[in-house]
Amino acid sequence: MNRIRPLLLALAVALAPTVSAGAVDKAAVERQFRGWIEEELWPEAKANGIERQTFEKAMARVKLDWTLSELVPPGSRPPKEVPQTQAEFSSPAPYFAEKRLQPLAAKGRALASTHARTLRQIEKTYGVPGSILLAIWGRETGYGAAKLPSPALDVLATRAFMSTRKELFRRELIAALHIVESGDATPDQLRGSSAGALGQPQFMPTSYLKYAVDFDGDGHRNIWTSVPDSLASMARFLVDKGWQGGRAWGYEVSIPQGVSCAQEGPDRAKALKDWEAMGITRISGKAFPAGEAGKEAMMLVPAGTHGPEFIVSPNFYVIKEYNNSDLYALFIGNLADRIAYGSGAFQAPFGNVGGMLRSDVKAMQDRLVKRGYDVGKADGLAGYKTRRSIGEWQEKNGMAPTCFPEPALKKAIR
Repeated sequence: MNRIRPLLLALAVALAPTVSAGAVDKAAVERQFRGWIEEELWPEAKANGIERQTFEKAMARVKLDWTLSELVPPGSRPPKEVPQTQAEFSSPAPYFAEKRLQPLAAKGRALASTHARTLRQIEKTYGVPGSILLAIWGRETGYGAAKLPSPALDVLATRAFMSTRKELFRRELIAALHIVESGDATPDQLRGSSAGALGQPQFMPTSYLKYAVDFDGDGHRNIWTSVPDSLASMARFLVDKGWQGGRAWGYEVSIPQGVSCAQEGPDRAKALKDWEAMGITRISGKAFPAGEAGKEAMMLVPAGTHGPEFIVSPNFYVIKEYNNSDLYALFIGNLADRIAYGSGAFQAPFGNVGGMLRSDVKAMQDRLVKRGYDVGKADGLAGYKTRRSIGEWQEKNGMAPTCFPEPALKKAIR
């Protein structure tokens, strides 16, 4: 009978008329949810080594969170894809607003003093500078001050049952049950974001199981209230992703005219001395560290020639493993430098770029692809492959490369 019931439930859902999410009978879905927990989730949890007592303790009070985005209740249609008409490419400058960065830097410097001993121990163990860890901590949860609004089990179970990425969240839900099973956290202590990210480092449960460490020695990995555990867990994550000890994340530079901005990207690395030979210098006027000369480094021009320019180390791309965004990694790097050295904003300003619709950028990408350029994913977002493809197209067509989507290029690239 237990084998038949889920099949009947699945058949009933498949044959039911498709309706919009707003018209769903929530009471009926709640009943299906309770059945899903017992008939589908429990066998999977058991097969993954979860004890029945743990499962009942964790799932007894779990409820659907109807406030979450991207939900597809049984019998409803997935949400339609939103047309790409957002003005995504306003200037990146607001992302680096001083009214945001200055307080974070001041707080970070104070915490660097408060936790100096712990940070030294973590750097000795993992090789990651304390300033980088503090910057990530500040950006993710305001140094632990941000409230974690959601019971993680509710979020994960809801998304595992009826979201657009059910399989992903089923894995994360099983991982959360392992956290409870380990005794590191009770179901009530498992709090996180509306995406299911946990604690001060904002780890998904699978990342918690892989990277969380007990650095304060109390026998539990606690990324909710233990600063040593939270910071050391971030360090372990970065090391696992390839952090190179003793190297900075990167440097703001001045790229002379005649050196093409279309050379950026992690796959076009050169020895730092080779970039120097092209006339690239630090905008601060300081020399690059002598020990960096023979090490690989990459050009980064997040706004093309219309904004700050950088030479970055592989550690920049390790930071992107935390959040796959050039601007995020630059924010972390800049904040870390402010904490460590008391520095300020990037010296070169972001120009008056942007105002383009994602649909326009995507059309530009599609045209470049037809001409054999590699733009990465043609999604209306200007990543480094799109930026350098624009620069290469400009060079090929006798134009000075700017390496950034511009309104004038909408009609030019055909």
